[in-house]
Amino acid sequence: MSGRHLAKQQPASFEFDANFAALAQKRIAMYPEGKQASAIVPLLWFAQKQHDNWIPEAALRHIGDLLDMAYIRVLEVVTFYTMFNLAPVGKHFVQFCGTTPCWLNGADKIKDACKSFIGEENTITADGEFSWLEVECLGACVNAPMVQINDDYYEDLDEDSFKQLLADLKVGNQTKIGPQTDRVNSAPLGGNTTLIDNTLYDGSMVGGYKSVLKQIEKAEAQAAKAAVAKAKAEAKAEAKAEAKAKAAAKPKAAAKPKAKKTAKPATESKPKLLKAARRGKADDLKKIAGVGPKIEGILQQLGVYHFDQIASWDAAQVAWVDAQLKFKGRIDREDWIAQAKKFVEEGDK
Repeated sequence: MSGRHLAKQQPASFEFDANFAALAQKRIAMYPEGKQASAIVPLLWFAQKQHDNWIPEAALRHIGDLLDMAYIRVLEVVTFYTMFNLAPVGKHFVQFCGTTPCWLNGADKIKDACKSFIGEENTITADGEFSWLEVECLGACVNAPMVQINDDYYEDLDEDSFKQLLADLKVGNQTKIGPQTDRVNSAPLGGNTTLIDNTLYDGSMVGGYKSVLKQIEKAEAQAAKAAVAKAKAEAKAEAKAEAKAKAAAKPKAAAKPKAKKTAKPATESKPKLLKAARRGKADDLKKIAGVGPKIEGILQQLGVYHFDQIASWDAAQVAWVDAQLKFKGRIDREDWIAQAKKFVEEGDK
């Protein structure tokens, strides 16, 4: 890229008018003290908008004073970004893209039209209406060839449509921004060739999708139930084998009178529950492995808000809570009580 220099003829002074001064102060206030220089790009843009689409040297000094920046730093920024014009341009400033995609699609004819209608590059027409400049890619390659005129993109051009565009701008006619063909934005020329099956997005497939989800959920529930049943069976078999081994190893003793059968403890017993969390702040029960947001919500609905409540449960109380969760065996399998005791002892770190 060639060097960028300030215009030889410059106005004596520059200050933001009331509207742009207010916008500048708003932008500066977005940054913390000592970081106001971060607002330089939008302030340069405001200066260009106010000053006939180009930035004079006096504006650089004014912005440097506002941002407490050395003038040379402001100059470094404004000469780096090609969106800032450093010399006067026409009322309609045409930025012509001549890079590969546009060139392959006939940009040379657009360039010739610029020369014939406006004149040589970087010259302003006698009436001040037009000037043009060849620039690097403007990012509308799908719609090549294209030009940017002030803030607007005009795409899918050919020599005739571009000349008509310039003629309309000259006399003040309304122009069509964007593609100059019948395509919408960057949609394929000639219409869509993919995603043309309406059932992909009209909602008609939602029912089938929900059905599949239900089948997956049912299968997962059955698998979980089977896993719990298997774990219980294995535990029961192991306990039975252990008892049998102990009985075989125990020496035979004289027969003793049969002891009276004692009543078995209740299989379920409701633990101590709370109506609300103590001091209005519940423990984060999700820290217990195996407790997610949903299970935490169920526990709180039951009246369980704190680790010490879980740490105090006995087997019958575990059985009662298991029944409420409708997922028996989970508390013992994931050892909630030991985890809860650890949080109580360590202070919920």
